[in-house]
Amino acid sequence: MLAHAAVLRRFNQPLAIETMPIPALAPGQALVEVEAAGVCGSDVHMWEGRDPRTPLPMILGHEGVGRLVESHGPRCDVYGRPLAPGDLVLWERGVTCGVCHACAVLHEPALCTQRWVYGIHRSIDAPPYLNGCYATHLVLDARTPLLALESEDDAALLVSATCSGATAAHGFDLSPVRVGDTVVVFGPGPVGIYSALLAVAGGAEQVIVIGGTGARLDFCAQVGATHLFNRREVAAEERRAAVFELTHGLGADLVVEASGSLAAAREALELVRHGGAVSFVGFGTPVGELALPPFEALVRKNVRVQGVWVSNLAHTLQAVSLVRRHRQALQGLVTHRFGLDQATLALQAVNSRDAIKAVLLPNR
Repeated sequence: MLAHAAVLRRFNQPLAIETMPIPALAPGQALVEVEAAGVCGSDVHMWEGRDPRTPLPMILGHEGVGRLVESHGPRCDVYGRPLAPGDLVLWERGVTCGVCHACAVLHEPALCTQRWVYGIHRSIDAPPYLNGCYATHLVLDARTPLLALESEDDAALLVSATCSGATAAHGFDLSPVRVGDTVVVFGPGPVGIYSALLAVAGGAEQVIVIGGTGARLDFCAQVGATHLFNRREVAAEERRAAVFELTHGLGADLVVEASGSLAAAREALELVRHGGAVSFVGFGTPVGELALPPFEALVRKNVRVQGVWVSNLAHTLQAVSLVRRHRQALQGLVTHRFGLDQATLALQAVNSRDAIKAVLLPNR
């Protein structure tokens, strides 16, 4: 049995479509046929060589939904439901050890020292070789939690829940929103869109989104954002004045930095109220240093600054629930669908921000 995969062999070069044998499964492993693979901004960083975790040659893709083909031994989903060949499943993208200090003591598997992720940490030279979602098939580790999906679930839409949605949910887990709050979100990409939706779902009265792509900003309005500021049209001083006017001179209760921009991070600290919180959820790769006056920006304002690193299964399940509850609002999130042989075009569409969310359909 053979699989086809889009392989990254050289940075900034087209992905190569290659045929690979599907290996025999080890105990506990499962083979899935990939229905949909999300194209994430992190994939673009890896394609460009900006992510130090990239082990060439490799199959990109950490967001996936697929159909179970077979498993070596019985498999159940996270709710104990037995799985059978043909079932549509979603899987947790990160595999953790379960026994390190972070897993066993802190109960924070996102910080597991041995955590690895499909489509990020493993080369095609490492067994079981089919290690990323940009492929017709993927071999899942025995420790990978699975979720059985429902017949009405849209695989292409749900892939974004496994990374962007889950990471945003982690941010709100660490920095919760309260009813009546004002939330500012920097970056109207998928993480920012989910952050805006989570703010609305949490009861925020005002959700202000700042970004530079008109179509993405418009989509944030579709999920409930109350105010939109295009940074290419509204200067930083004007944005600051508007936020403080909307908050009676206080500033935002919570500011979510979902763009990965140092300039946005600095502005976030200016827009947050005294005693408020700033959540840094958008930095996925090194981007340099953030210079700031600690007394004025942090101490005097008694600001809580929260770093957010990836997510865990609980956040993935929250994001899946969010997608199911807000299917109508999220219609149109997936703007581009590509075949496997168009994987490079998909990366380019995400890099240029032509796509809000791009998805590969490897078996169509």
